[in-house]
Amino acid sequence: MSQSITFTIQPGGSLRGEIRVPGDKSMSHRSIMLGSLAEGVTRVTGFLNAEDALATLNAFRAMGVEIEGPENGKVVIHGVGKHGLKKPDKPLNMGNSGTSMRLLSGLLSGQAFDVELTGDKSLESRPMRRVTEPLALMGAEIETQADGTAPLKIKGNRQLKGVHYDMPIASAQVKSCMLLAGMYAEGETSVTEPAPTRDHTERMLNGFSYPVAKDGATATINADGKLTACEIDVPSDISSAAFFLVGASIAPDSDVTIKHVGINPTRTGVIDILRLMGANLELLNERSVGGEPVADIRVQSSQLKGIDIPEELVPLAIDEFPVLFVAAACAEGQTRLTGAKELRVKESDRIQVMADGLNALGVDAQATEDGMIIQQSQIGGGEVYSHDDHRIAMAFSIAGLRANGAITIHDCQNVNTSFPEFRELADQLGLNISS
Repeated sequence: MSQSITFTIQPGGSLRGEIRVPGDKSMSHRSIMLGSLAEGVTRVTGFLNAEDALATLNAFRAMGVEIEGPENGKVVIHGVGKHGLKKPDKPLNMGNSGTSMRLLSGLLSGQAFDVELTGDKSLESRPMRRVTEPLALMGAEIETQADGTAPLKIKGNRQLKGVHYDMPIASAQVKSCMLLAGMYAEGETSVTEPAPTRDHTERMLNGFSYPVAKDGATATINADGKLTACEIDVPSDISSAAFFLVGASIAPDSDVTIKHVGINPTRTGVIDILRLMGANLELLNERSVGGEPVADIRVQSSQLKGIDIPEELVPLAIDEFPVLFVAAACAEGQTRLTGAKELRVKESDRIQVMADGLNALGVDAQATEDGMIIQQSQIGGGEVYSHDDHRIAMAFSIAGLRANGAITIHDCQNVNTSFPEFRELADQLGLNISS
């Protein structure tokens, strides 16, 4: 068991400077998965060297793929082709990574061998029926616990059949899982989403020359394609950048530039929401890197205003709400979030955990079934619990910039799952953080 880490944030301060945050987590996962199944050698730069992405990397190593690195964000993957994976000699441990488990359950449903996926306590309590049920429609055989959670035991040698799946909730993980299974299924597999979600899987499949057809909200794939090795430059993760976008917005006299951030339109909800709240935020040097749009983002202090967050932006900012709730506490008037029930089944129940923590710091935040209502409040000092959730720990760290007393945050060891350099970069910009 990793030892418990506690962050202490001294109140006040401003953020100033220029940083580059680590590589995008979603793309780091997918670069390993698709590079492993490609023919030839795939070179990745900007790879996120953090526990979640390493869980994916180690799983493919365990299935016989030779992978060099990561070293300074560089990874070299010697692809084994679409049918070249080998049976691992023990269960594959996904750690805390829901992305690894959900995407691999699709990819591994089409292999010739049995395999078991396990994870830590938090991951093994997260809902997996959202992938195991649609995969079963394709003929996959996956044994779960009685309540639909992991460990997942996936049977090999199943002939998958293509299906058309209408997703009941917008989830990039479910969509990606189905498309990866579709690479091994007879006939066509198509997935229709009720609202746009991140499309890194489709873009990256195309980058590896594997055809995916897009028609409105529907993506279609079949088993005829093959993956051809390529070079991938992973942009910085907008979900990690979000902490500093909010921090520089709420802390007086701040001016921060974050370099080389991925601004894929399926991920920029946090930018759109902050702009609606009146943030002073500009995109500079916009360009395309490996089929993904990238920009430098400059943000300066501003007085934010409370808003009703448009529901169509919710899936495009789902991971950024913990820190957006902190922005809301500093915004004039009232901010209301609805349509975000998905937040209750993340690494923690992010609605309840954030409401409890904000309340503990004196903020008027009321949890609702599918969101939160937050009134502008003075953030006080106090103690909060992150419940082993990396984004909660980092969000409350940013709250210290506007607090009138020290904030102590318990259970911060999981920051390493997505953003090991958080403390160092926060410190460099001027946040007073110690552990």
